[in-house]
Amino acid sequence: MQDSQETHPSNHLDEIVAAVSITPTKTPSKLPQTAVFQPPREKLHLCEERAKAYSSRHEYKKAIEEFVRCVALTRICYGDSHWKLAEAHVNLAQGYLQRKGLSLQAKQHAEKAKEILTSAIVPPYDDETDVFKCSVELFHTLGRAFLSLQKFKDAAENLTKAERLSKELLQCGRITKEEWTEIQARTKLSCAQVYQGQKKSKEALPHYQEALEYTEISKGEKSLECVPILRELAGVEQALGCHDASINHLLQAHVITLRRKPSQEEATVSAHWVARAAVTAIASGRPEHHDVAEQYFRESMANLKDAEGKGKAKFLSIQDEYCHFLQVTGQEEKATSILKESLEAKVGVFGDLSPEVAETYRLLSGADLAQGNHSAAHKKLKKCLQIQTLLYGPQDKRTLATQQSMDVLSKAPEMAVKPRQAPKARPALCPGVPQHTALGKPRPPAAD
Repeated sequence: MQDSQETHPSNHLDEIVAAVSITPTKTPSKLPQTAVFQPPREKLHLCEERAKAYSSRHEYKKAIEEFVRCVALTRICYGDSHWKLAEAHVNLAQGYLQRKGLSLQAKQHAEKAKEILTSAIVPPYDDETDVFKCSVELFHTLGRAFLSLQKFKDAAENLTKAERLSKELLQCGRITKEEWTEIQARTKLSCAQVYQGQKKSKEALPHYQEALEYTEISKGEKSLECVPILRELAGVEQALGCHDASINHLLQAHVITLRRKPSQEEATVSAHWVARAAVTAIASGRPEHHDVAEQYFRESMANLKDAEGKGKAKFLSIQDEYCHFLQVTGQEEKATSILKESLEAKVGVFGDLSPEVAETYRLLSGADLAQGNHSAAHKKLKKCLQIQTLLYGPQDKRTLATQQSMDVLSKAPEMAVKPRQAPKARPALCPGVPQHTALGKPRPPAAD
């Protein structure tokens, strides 16, 4: 993805003008500042601070609202063709990228920033450092937007431009080595995600490794910024069959998380990542990771054992995964015991007619069948079928699969119903004794 050829610094600076290829719009006059009671620049500064604060607290909806205000105020303060307005659109685009399903809006604002920069970047590039820094952010943001939209070629092109331009700015002395390192960390991570989005794990791996290295240099080896990179890197290692490396990355992420005094939910999620990776390794023929899976399943569940609401639901979900782990590792009795105990809690949390309760009946049916108790297995599978029919309908693939299992189980020799004994023949009644057709009443006499 990175170009191996070295060119003169000005060549790539010239390329920015060519890359921002949309025809610039006419520059209208600035809006009068007296139209707003509070000084616009002061209000702009406050909005920028609030947007950053909301983003840091992951309150992205509120952050977007502030970024929208920043765009409007920047236009008032600087006009329609100033690079700061492009920067405001880039910030808004980044805000949209933080929320799922808003990638198209992010792309549109990044392209609007690109249009504005057409008129902001002009030769001879003497005092345009801020403009070019903004261009780096623009290309990186546009690349991320295309990545979210799964337009991998466009994403790669924009990320490459961001990487090249940042290198040129470093060589020209317009950004520091520290600034360049931070840019590299973000760009390499996005490049890795482009490859991984195309299922090219082998190509993604070195980019993830570089992203982690640059992040550790700029933020510190124990920084929380390393955690998501370590988890994605672990996924790539796992896809390549390197299970030991995958688990080690997740253990490193877990240590970093615990050092930051996480919430119960954060600690649970972190331990759960390790447990899942160990289970995948076991399924791939690496039974030596059994103890790791056991330890981190228990740790993840311990954090939420007494939780209520969403925490309880998460606990029960992890507990089901743990039971599946016990079953595949030959601990069926323990798994069955836990599942039976969990049924009442699942009804309380999810309701009688819920996928979770249906799945538990299905698993318990399988446990009964493994023990040779066909009658109990049939009863539980019937309950599962009833719930699935109400939830999904009789033609859903899940319902049909359960119905098929029921049919097979019903035809098992063990389920054959023993024929009832024929009732003994009653003795013929004496002709002299009246026959009774109703309780206590004799048969009415025949008509003459």
